Amino acid sequence: MRVMGVDPGLTRCGLSVVDSGPGRKVVPVAVTVVRTPLESDLALRLMAVADAAEAWMERHQPEAVAIERVFAQHNVSTAMGTAQAGGVIAVAAARRGIKVVFHTPSEVKAAVTGNGSADKAQVTAMVTRILGLDAPPKPADAADALALAICHSWRAPLIDRMAAAQAQAEEVKRRYEARLAQQRKVVRP
Repeated sequence: MRVMGVDPGLTRCGLSVVDSGPGRKVVPVAVTVVRTPLESDLALRLMAVADAAEAWMERHQPEAVAIERVFAQHNVSTAMGTAQAGGVIAVAAARRGIKVVFHTPSEVKAAVTGNGSADKAQVTAMVTRILGLDAPPKPADAADALALAICHSWRAPLIDRMAAAQAQAEEVKRRYEARLAQQRKVVRP
């Protein structure tokens, strides 16, 4: 499976692409960081992020886009910009029919390091090791984007199995309720 990992941000937005294979094999394809100038208008910055992400989707043809879910940050304006950048990328992927999945930072850290509270240095070290890189990806946004892609590559099979099990359970429930409704009709005079 080919996964595009996104560490969203307005000033720096990490984009990565990995290919995953059997087991936990993950191979890096590409990684970059999109930068937008602070002095530019918000709409223009969001457009620049969206344009870069769309170009990556076109070039690399991912089957899924894994975006970091923003849930809390100390600086509200930073959180807003991060969420907006993730949003425009999610829309760009959805328009192309690419599956979009959001992962929390703790999910990513747990998947990559085994510790949901790992620091950036630990995440970067494990990304470097998992992908067999000669040097740690820099800046941290690049490493985080790769970590998101790795996380989704490893979690996707479980997520898919859980969704299939849920759909199967709902179908069994629907059939059971239909059978009960039919039996009630038979019992009534």
